Amino acid sequence: MFEKYNPLDNNMLQVIDNDGKIINKEFFPNLSDDQIVKAYRDMLFARTADLMIVSYQRQGRIFTYPPNYGQEAIAGAIGANLKDDDWLVPAFREMGAYLAKGATLKELFLYFMGYEDGSLFKNAKNIFPMSVPIASQLTHAVGVAYELKYNKKDNVVLTVVGDGGTSEGDFHEALNIAGVWKGPVVFVVQNNQYGISTPVSVQTASKNIAVKSIAYGIKGIKVDGNDYFAMYKAINESITIAKKENMPVLIEALTYRKGAHTTSDDPTKYRTKEEEESWEEKDPLLRLKKYLISNKLFTEKEEEKLISQYKKEIDRQFIEAENYPKYPLDDVFKYLYEDMPADLLIQKNNHEKFLKWKENFVKN
Repeated sequence: MFEKYNPLDNNMLQVIDNDGKIINKEFFPNLSDDQIVKAYRDMLFARTADLMIVSYQRQGRIFTYPPNYGQEAIAGAIGANLKDDDWLVPAFREMGAYLAKGATLKELFLYFMGYEDGSLFKNAKNIFPMSVPIASQLTHAVGVAYELKYNKKDNVVLTVVGDGGTSEGDFHEALNIAGVWKGPVVFVVQNNQYGISTPVSVQTASKNIAVKSIAYGIKGIKVDGNDYFAMYKAINESITIAKKENMPVLIEALTYRKGAHTTSDDPTKYRTKEEEESWEEKDPLLRLKKYLISNKLFTEKEEEKLISQYKKEIDRQFIEAENYPKYPLDDVFKYLYEDMPADLLIQKNNHEKFLKWKENFVKN
């Protein structure tokens, strides 16, 4: 597969077209009908939750949030391939992978409400918290991979970054040392076309992002990130190579962020309506659903019923998060230094005054 889709040729692995029809039987993954249906259901749950979280944020019930809208096939394929003892070192736009690993929506809600408890992931094994400093998680992933190799463990590390992160030094440092150490790590770049508002075309002169693997002596491949089957196949084979050969792999997943970069962003300032419409037919859920319906594995009525069930469950977990005990103010200020410096004490006092003002404002 890697020989056929050499990044130097700028070829892209694709298995189904926009109508959900198989166009590449050779690389259709070994999945049962039940597994494919489950994949769609999981992606649908992630999208439903994503849209509802944006609504919660607009209601002022949750803080700034980075939508996953349009990128569900990547996280879904990651989650479906990782075993319990494998490591997930994510960025912040991989909800489906988090949930597949065992994290709960309630924990994700808590995180975006400002609670550190949102990163505990009590029932999720071998998962790192979200990484807001762009690309810094990649070097951590390489370190974990080195430990796995050193102790001869049969596991893999999968780490994710956006296309904007490939402009950071951490990205290149991570690929460089991964190539030297030859650890079992798979890098997935979610190329959603924009690093916030900066298009890929002004981030790099390379013909694609996958080609950067060659300079660092690791394997690389460009994949249709909106094609679940292509993503599943690429990740599955990359994990096998990483584990058996201790060979790092770089996957460029070509996708499109249908929503805003975060709820603080306005994509209409830098994207055209025509561009958004051109990507609409490539929507990952739409394509997989067309495949399922054409093979009589799913119906629109089933989807309507599922969405109704999903909304109730999402609301239930969100309300639980809203009713979580208030965040202790001391947890923010008290434990950073043994003796609190004057400037931090001033910040604490000012914040306490603000909270008192806010409480009085609400009462009146």
